[in-house]
Amino acid sequence: MNLLDRTAVILVEPQTPGNLGMVSRAMKNMGLRELRVVKGCRIDHPDAFKFAVSARDVLLGAARFESLAEALADTTFSIATTRRLGKYRQETMEPAEAVARLCSRIGAGRAALVFGREDNGLTTDELALCRWQATIPTSDEYGSLNVAQAVLIFCYELSRGIVGGIESTTREIAATDDMEALYGQMEKTLFMIGFLDENNPAHLMRTLRRVFSRAELDGREVAVLRGMLSQMEWAADPAKLREAP
Repeated sequence: MNLLDRTAVILVEPQTPGNLGMVSRAMKNMGLRELRVVKGCRIDHPDAFKFAVSARDVLLGAARFESLAEALADTTFSIATTRRLGKYRQETMEPAEAVARLCSRIGAGRAALVFGREDNGLTTDELALCRWQATIPTSDEYGSLNVAQAVLIFCYELSRGIVGGIESTTREIAATDDMEALYGQMEKTLFMIGFLDENNPAHLMRTLRRVFSRAELDGREVAVLRGMLSQMEWAADPAKLREAP
């Protein structure tokens, strides 16, 4: 399977059925076929079929998920799209740069392009679930794009990047569900040793997510880190401390 066949477009809580149809059409224009929808409006709405035109097969093949984490579980790399910048939206690439990085690292893994709600995009927590962030440079006067337009631009860059050739990595990067398991254990352990602020644990966890996303860990490295965390949990167990001489 080439990269187009291994890349899913994920729409998080789409609000307008017509956009589902236009996204399906944009995907098929550029050779992508896997659409994933996290909650949101009905896939089988008449307006969705109307705007899909000849891409109804893409629309009918769409899979629904109850959370973005579930939709990303089998992917290795994901690109979250955002228009807003801010404290947790600083390491943001343009589409061509993000696609070039994806193509150089993906290997045999699966990828996802993630798009948020039409009115307010992706939340900060949803961005944190994705490996990278990207934004489309637009006019300061009016920067908002329709979601189908954004999908078309990213899918075009992906198809163009593949035509230009992929320099594939030899490392098998850990999948998203493995990384989420690591982050979950990490948060639990850091709570246990008093490192995280119980009133705002997400602040430091977002920073740690960025650090380990940049590291692009493979499966063995994730296993080593989880083993280290398990040993920390064992050492921090109050029962062990009571048994010490």
